[in-house]
Amino acid sequence: MGRMISTELLARIVAEAAVSPGVEVCGLLLGRGGHVEEARPSRNVAADPSCMFEIDPAALIAAHRAARAGGPAILGCYHSHPSGSAEPSARDAADAVAEGWLWAIVAGDGVRVWRAVAGGPVWGRFEEVC
Repeated sequence: MGRMISTELLARIVAEAAVSPGVEVCGLLLGRGGHVEEARPSRNVAADPSCMFEIDPAALIAAHRAARAGGPAILGCYHSHPSGSAEPSARDAADAVAEGWLWAIVAGDGVRVWRAVAGGPVWGRFEEVC
């Protein structure tokens, strides 16, 4: 876990979720060479943020532009499950594209990291990374 994403970044994601326990918090995981260097919070623009998440499209566009200009790449996303577990939901699987993005999911005081892949063992879409 330490090689891909630091315990400090994971702790920041957990703390962010604890501040807003009634909604799914979300954000982008940015980095280089497969190592997450930053967890950038985003506004959740989902119709019902208490049970789903949608990263603000403006944040996605800004991150893609920054990456093209030499900044860190988008390696994945994170979000919380306020009343669930740190495992991907069926909705997460339906929304995930099998392109290798990391999905960090927070529930309670724990966080688990998954990779979106074709034919993964969880919902046919995810494999656990750490």
